[in-house]
Amino acid sequence: MANLNRVLLIGNLTRDPELRVTPKGTAICQFGLAISRSFKDESGQTREEATFVDIEAWGKQGEIIAKYCTKGRPLFVEGRLRFDQWEDKTTQQKRSKLKVVLENFQFLGTREGGAPGAGGPGSGAEEGVDQTFERPAAVPPRAPGGGRPAPAPQHDINDEDVPF
Repeated sequence: MANLNRVLLIGNLTRDPELRVTPKGTAICQFGLAISRSFKDESGQTREEATFVDIEAWGKQGEIIAKYCTKGRPLFVEGRLRFDQWEDKTTQQKRSKLKVVLENFQFLGTREGGAPGAGGPGSGAEEGVDQTFERPAAVPPRAPGGGRPAPAPQHDINDEDVPF
């Protein structure tokens, strides 16, 4: 039987990320994400509903999120659901929580004073960040009828035009 555990979320951080380190030196970043949804109720009025999700990011990705993200920042998160169960030490009751373990992410919005995709901390272009949405390679245009790609246009190039 096939299984799939994949979560895609776009929302805003509900609090500043908390970065902790395990005894073995692995970084764990925990933060909350608020995801809004607009809908029309029975009377036709537009309403908004927010869902709050706890996110856990491990390793280098967690370090980057802790460094560059603050409360209110929009973020795209791709991950998997994990169900944690434990016993409360004070009340001896069984507790449980469903959270998302981050696998990929992408910063959204613009950097202050910069354009979207201009590089730097706001673009998600840091070293070690796995870009979730990679731009596809340029695809040559198809010839009429959907066969092979049309040949690239030929340009007259003089030896004087070449800089070397």
